[in-house]
Amino acid sequence: MLAMNYRGPFRVRAEQKPEPEIQHPEDAIVRVLRSCICGSDLHLYHGLVPDTRVGTTFGHEFIGIVEAVGSDVQKLKVGDKVLVPFNIACGKCAFCKQELYGNCHESNPEATAVGGIFGYSHTAGGFDGGQAEYVRVPYADVGPLIIPEDMHPDDAVLLTDVVPTGYQAAEMGGIKKGDTVVVFGAGPVGIMAAKCAWLFGAGRVIVIDHLEYRLDFVRKYAQCEAYNFRSMTDPVVFLKKITDWFGADVCIDAVGSDAAGNAMQTITGKKMMLQAGSATALHWAINSVKKGGIVSIVGVYGPTDNLVPIGNVVNKGITIRANQASVKRLLPRLIEHVRSGYIDPKAIISHRIPLEEVADAYHIFSAKLDNCIKPILIPPSARQ
Repeated sequence: MLAMNYRGPFRVRAEQKPEPEIQHPEDAIVRVLRSCICGSDLHLYHGLVPDTRVGTTFGHEFIGIVEAVGSDVQKLKVGDKVLVPFNIACGKCAFCKQELYGNCHESNPEATAVGGIFGYSHTAGGFDGGQAEYVRVPYADVGPLIIPEDMHPDDAVLLTDVVPTGYQAAEMGGIKKGDTVVVFGAGPVGIMAAKCAWLFGAGRVIVIDHLEYRLDFVRKYAQCEAYNFRSMTDPVVFLKKITDWFGADVCIDAVGSDAAGNAMQTITGKKMMLQAGSATALHWAINSVKKGGIVSIVGVYGPTDNLVPIGNVVNKGITIRANQASVKRLLPRLIEHVRSGYIDPKAIISHRIPLEEVADAYHIFSAKLDNCIKPILIPPSARQ
């Protein structure tokens, strides 16, 4: 089969790999119809996530058709069209029973902090992902959801990660009616977090980024304010000033380890690898939120340590909430939001690229070329 193959930082290519096989009675094999390149895939591509091994296939956002099922699979059959959450979850452990599917205790033998994730390094279990023609899906009775017949496949593929992650970012913010919400990052997750903040009753939504085309997009898509931090002397002072010097009620870090905007963070976190990525957006979130406010973190940081102003967290009485999105828990509500027209996921897709051109796709997305917001990959078998 054709699959994306990681060859080292900034080096990926499309190559032939063996097709996956059923390894466990609860497995399914899915033929991929669409997969996405996620902003967090760029952390892998840039070499910021430990134990990202040569030969890995990325891709945790994908939909497809069930081609084979293990002997214990009861809820799926060959031919079902499914969306597959990025979380790999057993459905039975103590954390899955709390609907913390991103924290499954059984699916990731490589770490105790996070559950398994498709195509996201060996720190997340070492599973190959969906930027391929076929993918093995463990615990097939738990994660995959049959796509409703009335749902567009482009909407379905974005329900595997970007929409639930943006929605949970807003949910974790504990937004109350009339709150001012600041979202750091106008990538796909930040755009969706800004859009979803209104669903929780926000009275004002502000997005901070440094790319004008993304700021223009989020202003139109999420009907929010959007500002370029490159035009500011200090983004924290700017945000304090426009919030009557109180700060925002809720700040959301939707950037993670690739954040720009601070030379020291970039050098220590992205160049010298002395910390787990650049924590610039997290600093700004902590320092921009009001006393007693909430900081919600969905941006991805690698394992080990980051330089974070924990003293400010204590002295301001800030609540920090963070997690991988529990996609399975959120899907029923989000499907209804899509059907009702409150969210239009497919509108953020800017590029549809053949899987054979995956190297170009990563370069375009990473270098922010051609006004790229969200690229999806189409395997050759899905185009026939």
